[in-house]
Amino acid sequence: MTATGPTAPGPHGDAFSGRVGWGSRPALLVIDLVRAYTEPDGPFALPAPAPTVTAIERLVEVARNAGHPVIWTVVRYGRALADGGLFVRKVPALAAYADGAEGGWGELVLPPDEEDTVVVKQYASAFSGTSLAATLTAAGIDTLVVTGVSTSGCVRATATDALAHGLRPIVVDQACGDRTRALHENNLADLDAKYADVIDLADAVAHLEAAHAR
Repeated sequence: MTATGPTAPGPHGDAFSGRVGWGSRPALLVIDLVRAYTEPDGPFALPAPAPTVTAIERLVEVARNAGHPVIWTVVRYGRALADGGLFVRKVPALAAYADGAEGGWGELVLPPDEEDTVVVKQYASAFSGTSLAATLTAAGIDTLVVTGVSTSGCVRATATDALAHGLRPIVVDQACGDRTRALHENNLADLDAKYADVIDLADAVAHLEAAHAR
């Protein structure tokens, strides 16, 4: 999936052909890149997570070198799952993220730096009930580069909420993953039409490096 411009509308037609574009102060957000998705026996295991992990690792390197904030999200619940509300009833496998659960499924695959921010969440969107919006506002961030898993779940919910918070959501195709290619591509097409700009990895790298140059 590559970005569609105003002269090349997506599957939703001409009514959905705008772009949010890049602002002047981007941050990189890595959503739920934890062992539950990347290990073959994980409760949310992806069929081929390696390319997604590699793409995210590249973006993290570029963002850090350019001086852009890097923010990670993880999902955690209390031992009794009381803070999971109806979400843990709808998706029982989320119990893997409860305090004391076996497997270490909530551990991040890539190591955050000391200067990175780790946001703990209980729901799909990284904005729901968390400090993320305040953190970004305080840092003067206007553009959120969204990566992670899964495309149809937490990535989509976060990108949609980013737009509602007045941020420019940029979703990087190769740096997101899902359980099937169809799920990934269909949700990217919908995001690109309505809520975010979907771009490829090379474009994301170029923009992050250019922001550093400015």
